[in-house]
Parts: sequence; structure tokens; C-alpha cells
Amino acid sequence: MNLLFAQQRVFFKQFAFKQKRLLLPFFILVCLLHPATAQTTLLAITDAYLQVTLFVAATLYLYYFLSERYSFLDFNFVRSKHPHLEVPLATLMGALPGCGGAILVVTQYTKRQASFGAVVAVLTATMGDAAFLLMATEPLTALLVISLCGFSGIIAGFVVNTFHDYHYLAPQQPCQEQDTQPKNDTVLSKGSRLFWQWTLAPGVCIALLIAFQFDFSLISVHATQWLQGLSVVAILMILFSWALSQQGNSYQDVAAEPKPETPFNVWHKIINDTHFVTAWVVVAFVSYELSVSIFDLDFQSLLGGYVALAPLMAMAIGLLPGCGPQILVTSLYLQGALPLGALVANAVANDGDALFPAIALAPKAALIATVYSALPALLVGYSVFLLF
Repeated sequence: MNLLFAQQRVFFKQFAFKQKRLLLPFFILVCLLHPATAQTTLLAITDAYLQVTLFVAATLYLYYFLSERYSFLDFNFVRSKHPHLEVPLATLMGALPGCGGAILVVTQYTKRQASFGAVVAVLTATMGDAAFLLMATEPLTALLVISLCGFSGIIAGFVVNTFHDYHYLAPQQPCQEQDTQPKNDTVLSKGSRLFWQWTLAPGVCIALLIAFQFDFSLISVHATQWLQGLSVVAILMILFSWALSQQGNSYQDVAAEPKPETPFNVWHKIINDTHFVTAWVVVAFVSYELSVSIFDLDFQSLLGGYVALAPLMAMAIGLLPGCGPQILVTSLYLQGALPLGALVANAVANDGDALFPAIALAPKAALIATVYSALPALLVGYSVFLLF
């Protein structure tokens, strides 16, 4: 009997260690079931689904299906024919929503096919998956922030290439290609794909009607309850799907966007990125609303005389690798808890998931590039903070 209990304890310890992601959906379930937090949590996740998740999924759908028509330029060609265009090209790739362009440039650098200035430019310009969130909710603000990131990236890239050699701190040996063996389609991924294929279009229509202040009570007096119930079911499905899609036994597993499937599948990428963004948005929305409700906190008043430190703190968060912390900062800005200058400082300093391969393959270059991206982040962030 004691041996059986010992084996069970070992199993649960291993499961809990490997499946840290499951803490989030279980936490949301507890908040929904507890009388003191149920209503606040219900309203927060309803807002997260109807105001953010559906628009992020629609934005990803348009982006990835359109991006399939275009291929990235070869850095070897640019370097040999038009070397002066390398930094602007790297900046453009970084300005693309998501981390794909930034990861590509970092990979080219580790193969000694792109300059260190290109790495600094792309890391400065990229906003990662937080760009999708901002584009779906405040497109004009997204245009401003991405433009500032791109402008900062171009200047930083040219300045760095002026003072450093082309292959500064690059690995001596070309890095090996990742395994490209196709992966099996799981029941979880099939179920998620069917859910989104059937609910994306009607869900976006409902979200647009809500955005334009349509009164659903004209249709049914129970319309609000139905929409809240739909949001709860959808959010829980998304969170459990995200939690079980890969093990969360490291910081990278939790903070980084999912790895693309091989061969590339558009729906798989859309669903995984949507679920990843949604998980962090739910963390931000629920944490913010529960803090205000339970502890009677007002984050804007709490900043008070310390509001001038907001861009500095947001920049420091931007230095963390991965897109998760940056989505959290963007969500807090959308909730009114952070000023625009803090969002800009975080966006410029944010290196997204591209920092993970850089840390693994060229750690010294990753560290110095991160420091270099922090300088324009503070300059541009505080400039915007003072202007607005």
C-alpha cells in the first residue's frame, strides 16, 4: 500500500511539473465557481473572447493566408547585390506581426548570412504576437507603435554596423537545420480546427455587432446570458487546448509562441497563435478585474507620482524573451493601466521569440543586441510619454 501511494505521489509530481499550463484553466474554473469572484471573472473572460480573441483570430487568418503568397527575400542576394538594403529589409521583417520574420533574420545571422546590425534592427523593430492584439483592438495605435519600432530599428541597425564588423559575435560554424519530419495530426488539434472553422465567421459577426453597440436584447431578453455562456465555453476550450498542446515545464514553453507545424499548416498556426495570445490576455484581464474588485485597487491612481517610471518598467519587461510578457503589457495598456509611452518602450525593447534561438546559438550576441535595443526603447518611449 505504501509503495502504491509513493508511486502515485511521484506520478502527480511529474505531471504537475510537466503540465504547469493547466494551472491557468483550473484557476479560471475556480474563479467561475467561487461566488465572490464568479461575476467579475465571467465579465472579464466575456470581454476577452468577444473583444479580443475573435478579432485576433480574424487578423491572423487574413495575415497568414495572404503571407502564403509571398516569400522572404534571400539575404545572400541582398548582401551581394544591394548591401545597403539589408538593414531596412531586416527592419521590415521585424515589423511584420508575429515573430516569424525576426526568427528568420536571427537564423540567417547564425549562419553568417546576415550582419549583427540586421539582428539589432530586427529585434528593435519586432513587436511579436502583441502586434496582433493591438491591431485587432486599436489599429491606429498599432500603426503608430509599429512605425516607431521600425524607425528605431533602421537607425539602430545602421549605427551598430558602423561600429561592429559584419559577423560580430556570430558562430564560427553554420548552425544545423531543424528537423523537418512531419508531425501527426492529434485529436486535440483536429477538434480545435473544427471549432474555429465553424465558429470564426459567425463569432466575428457577433463581435462586430457588439463593437458597433448593437442591442442584442432586441433579439432576445436572454441574449446577454447566451453570449456569456458561449464565451465561457469557448475560453475554457481554448485554455485547455493551449495547456495540453505542449508541456509547460520551462519558461520558454510558457512564454514563447508555439512552434510551427512541419509541413506548415495555416490553420494550425492560426489556432495555436490565437490560443497563445488568448491565454495571456485572459491572465491580464482577469487579474486586472479581480484586483480592482476584491482589493479595490485603482492602477492609475497607484501609479500616481510614479507614472514616470512606467516606460522604464515596461522596457525592462520587454527585455524578457518570449511574447507572453509583452502581450501582458499590451493588455494592461488596453485596460487603461499603462500610458502609451510605456507601451512604446515595451514594443521597441521587445525581442519576442527571436531571442530564444539567439540565446541558444549566439548567447553573447543575444545579450549585446538586447542591450542595444533597450537604448532606443527608453529614448522613444519617454519621448512619446512626454508628448502624450
